Amino acid sequence: MDATPHVNDWTLPPYRFDDPPARPTPPAGGGFAPVPPPPPEPPKGPPQRPPEEPFRADLKTPRKKGGWGWVWLTLLVGVILGFLAVGGAGAYVWFKYLKDTPDLPSREALFAVNRAPGVRFEDRSGQVIATRGPRYGQRVTVKTVPGYVPLAFLAAEDKRFYKHGPIDLYGIARAAWVNWRAGRTVQGASTLSQQLAKGLFLTPDRTVERKLQEMLMAWRLEQVLTKDEVLELYLNRVFFGANTYGVDGAAQTYFGKPASRLTLSEAALLASLPKAPSRLALTRDMEGALARSRLVLANMEKEGWITAAEHAAALDDTPKLSPDAVSDEGDYGWVLDYATTEAIRIAGQNAPDLVVRLTIDTRLQKAGADIVRQAIALGGQHAGASQAALLSLSADGAIRAMVGGTDYIASPFNRAVQARRQPGSTFKPFVYAAALEKGVLPSDIRVDGPVQFGDWKPENYGGDYRGPMTVEQALVNSTNTIAVKLAQEAGGAQVGNLARRFGITSLPERPDLSVALGAYEVNLLQMTSGFQVFQLGGQRVEPYVIESITAQDGRPIYARGPMAPAQVYDIAKASMMVKMMKKVVDQGTAKRAAFGWPAAGKTGTSQNWRDAWFVGFTPDFATGVWVGNDNDKPMNKVVGGDMPASIWRRYMLAAHQNLAIRDFPWLLADPGPRTSPDPRNGFYETLASEFARTASELESEAAPDAPVDDGRGPVPPPDELPY
Repeated sequence: MDATPHVNDWTLPPYRFDDPPARPTPPAGGGFAPVPPPPPEPPKGPPQRPPEEPFRADLKTPRKKGGWGWVWLTLLVGVILGFLAVGGAGAYVWFKYLKDTPDLPSREALFAVNRAPGVRFEDRSGQVIATRGPRYGQRVTVKTVPGYVPLAFLAAEDKRFYKHGPIDLYGIARAAWVNWRAGRTVQGASTLSQQLAKGLFLTPDRTVERKLQEMLMAWRLEQVLTKDEVLELYLNRVFFGANTYGVDGAAQTYFGKPASRLTLSEAALLASLPKAPSRLALTRDMEGALARSRLVLANMEKEGWITAAEHAAALDDTPKLSPDAVSDEGDYGWVLDYATTEAIRIAGQNAPDLVVRLTIDTRLQKAGADIVRQAIALGGQHAGASQAALLSLSADGAIRAMVGGTDYIASPFNRAVQARRQPGSTFKPFVYAAALEKGVLPSDIRVDGPVQFGDWKPENYGGDYRGPMTVEQALVNSTNTIAVKLAQEAGGAQVGNLARRFGITSLPERPDLSVALGAYEVNLLQMTSGFQVFQLGGQRVEPYVIESITAQDGRPIYARGPMAPAQVYDIAKASMMVKMMKKVVDQGTAKRAAFGWPAAGKTGTSQNWRDAWFVGFTPDFATGVWVGNDNDKPMNKVVGGDMPASIWRRYMLAAHQNLAIRDFPWLLADPGPRTSPDPRNGFYETLASEFARTASELESEAAPDAPVDDGRGPVPPPDELPY
């Protein structure tokens, strides 16, 4: 036994402090009492132990103060603080990143959620002209396709799909290590469930918020679907490029066969696409997709899903595209873009696959496209014009032809609908119509002379002035000064109001006087529809391109019934406007548009010859033409009475083929004079004719003996052209 005394050895004498000496107490009678004798000293010998109490097993052992209690208290506080920290962080993440995560639809709705309809388009006679929209094909399951089809997609996207949950922590760690060693992102860790969640519900943005939402949606998916069901949903909804979704849709689009008949090499090729479907689409980059498909086959052999012999056979079997996979929509592309948007607006985003009958006349669509293309090909370089657009409406507002440019494949931008350009003098009929509502008559006299409004001095094309003339003559000759004066008489609010009633919505409520010269931008569809109000005697019909929509199983969804036109302009004033605009074609700036039918219209050219227009109509069709450049580059002094009028004439000849010649049946007689004629009218009319005769003599003296023919026909003299 250790001889060293232990502090807890009860055999040692206890340590005791000496008692302090007693404080002396003064005696009652004063003075000090005698000092008491000291206490007796303790007896010598070994110290005596205090008597021990008997052991009681029924009593708990008392805890000693200062034990482990503070440790447990600290741990408890730490746990509580940890829970609070985790809860606070979770709340922060939820409200900052996850609060706006979309709700998961029901199991039954998952195969249709956010699924845009596929659309089969027919022309006005019911002939199929194109198929548009997402191509989905038939719904497949893992049991209705060869076993190597789903395995090919797992080899390409998620080999450990059946070994992890909605989030692959091992895959995340592996990708982080690989990317760290490479110094850049070379490997991802998204599971197939995450990719499905992103494709169905989220945007492709590379943000922390989207990634966290993707994980949450993947977790929700796997709460309601089995692994096989998640894989089937992926196979039916994944994007394959070329507007194709789902493995059966891709098989039909690219190979012309159902997914149940895919070969191993075809399955591997399709499995290579979801990584970059737009870039690797087989109609765009077949070689790139084939290179990735070889990696898919190698992964399948490595996982033991195919044999080496099957791998080699698949490498030797290069898939061949179906001839229909590379077909294009030709000159219908602009129409189909416009009609697809309209069909989805009418039927809804989650509509079934649709059959849409259009108002398009295939003969007129082809004629319009050919005429526009030929005009630019033959005269565009000389004119300095690279693009043109044409839009044609029948008398009920149906769009019969829509040509958005010269080549849809090269440029799908629709210049008939999407482009907004200055219409120049083509806008003047709306100004004149507003002036007529204020009481102006075509026979009223206005003086063509210098005018100034503040710092603005509008001038005529060519810079000359003709003096007094009738309002009708001013429109026929496209006189700028009188158009501005009429706009001032009508007022900006009246012009803006009339334009909106006619369907032109891009003007402000109170345009300034520059509206008289077409300074505000419009598109060709609105301009043509606005001119149709004149064609229909003041009635407005909304232009439309869809006759009916049915589901592909025949269930009706929409049918355009008879639409009563709205009377937006007085018929008597519309009659006056049409008679004036007929003279624009017969005698004025649009002579090149005349083709032997009663026709009315107006030419227009924007500043610096950037845009040239002609919009006109017969009793049967209203058609507008625009010519110019996408980059706003000025043309070589091309005006509306030149190339646009020529295109319009050629198209209208085709449109009126086999139609009987007829005039506008609703035209009214001109109103009689409201008061006695002004005795000065004769003087003004004589003076105007003298001005015109003198100007004609001067021009004939300065003109060459014979007009120069540049291959585009005789050019009207400058005083007959618009600004």
